[in-house]
Amino acid sequence: MSGVIYTTTGQRDRAVVQSYHHKPAPLFLNKTKYSVDVAGLKKADQRTAIKIEGADYEAKFTIGFEVEKNQLHRGAVREYELFCGFERDGSCGYEAVTHVLPLLPSGQWRTKVYDMMHKAEKIIDDRYSPSDRRCGGHITIAVDGMSGDALREAVRKNSGIIYALFRNRLKNNYCSYNNRMQSYNECNNWHSKYQLALVKGSCLEFRVPSRFESVKQMMRRYELFYEVVNASVSGTSHEALLKKLKPVIVSMYNGDVAKAEEVLKLAKLFRTYILKGEVHQDILPFLSR
Repeated sequence: MSGVIYTTTGQRDRAVVQSYHHKPAPLFLNKTKYSVDVAGLKKADQRTAIKIEGADYEAKFTIGFEVEKNQLHRGAVREYELFCGFERDGSCGYEAVTHVLPLLPSGQWRTKVYDMMHKAEKIIDDRYSPSDRRCGGHITIAVDGMSGDALREAVRKNSGIIYALFRNRLKNNYCSYNNRMQSYNECNNWHSKYQLALVKGSCLEFRVPSRFESVKQMMRRYELFYEVVNASVSGTSHEALLKKLKPVIVSMYNGDVAKAEEVLKLAKLFRTYILKGEVHQDILPFLSR
């Protein structure tokens, strides 16, 4: 496949487990010099998601994943194109953190991101590196030209689907604060770290997603967050967003349309809760404060 090629760096510190908070810095993988990587994208997607800088094409949206595991598969700890490195994690055991990845619509460039995920399956997939409910799957997003606070406010109106998918984590103490994604002055249950969606400079870290158990799961979550970010930045209506997301949600539930429909219904109720504070009886069991 022509265009940008993702390779390992050869740096030894990316191929060993570091102590907590001592993993190597991530690389920014959101640029390509090749027009073939963005060829075929719809014009609307190109305008919203791609920036041209001289001879470079830059993805305006970025994403990063944290993969927490109880154990790492024997012999699987090495440098991967996907991960900036590994470190020990206090709550679960181990953590693999991705580089800063381009968050893209469907096309050749996205396929290359998926290829990196597949190459790292011995780390991502529970068949090889097991996890349990103590483990999480934090997801960090950013948009070029937006502060973390501005991004939080933009995606807030479309985050009901994230709450619905990960509703069983909403009471988790590590991510239960500020569960309406409000600003500091509006929030009555603020915490400097353990927020559902934590602003970190120009980034927004969603702490509520559950652990990663498979490559397929990571791919679907990538698609989920692309559509949420794209809709929030472009002004797409919430109804149109949910319509776009339905095939993704159905795939998440292995073709179970009834389960997907239930999640989409809950997404609307959680959206009302986020924006207005109204608690419907169907979402009450998942909320702690």
